[in-house]
Amino acid sequence: MQQLNLETITVGSDCAAIRVKGEIDVYTAPQLRESVLDLIARGVSHVIADLRDVEFLDSTGLGAIVGGHKRLRTNDGSLVLAASPDRIVRLFRITGLDRAFSLYPSVPEAIAAEDAWQAAIASEGTDPDEWCRKNNLL
Repeated sequence: MQQLNLETITVGSDCAAIRVKGEIDVYTAPQLRESVLDLIARGVSHVIADLRDVEFLDSTGLGAIVGGHKRLRTNDGSLVLAASPDRIVRLFRITGLDRAFSLYPSVPEAIAAEDAWQAAIASEGTDPDEWCRKNNLL
């Protein structure tokens, strides 16, 4: 069985980052899907998925990401991606999903582009770089 490690870090009442490490495939995609559904159930509407440590992503994994994106948008939310490995970004380009998702090379850059995230981090009296450093998201 493949390994997938998910860590969720919330900020404010409606923002969360999911740090994803390992492989997102037919065996592990349900974990990612459930993680997003759990966040939505807890009132989170803006999610950054940190995919920089994803080693492999198959069509089932892409489906889980697209499904999460649709669910969040239905709730007036957003799912943006931090993805710097060339193979992951290339997969989004090949499939045309780069037009459906906002892709950023880092979590701080994703935060800088999202108003809800900037407000959530400011409400905690910190700035994006400090918050990312504290949560190992740099």
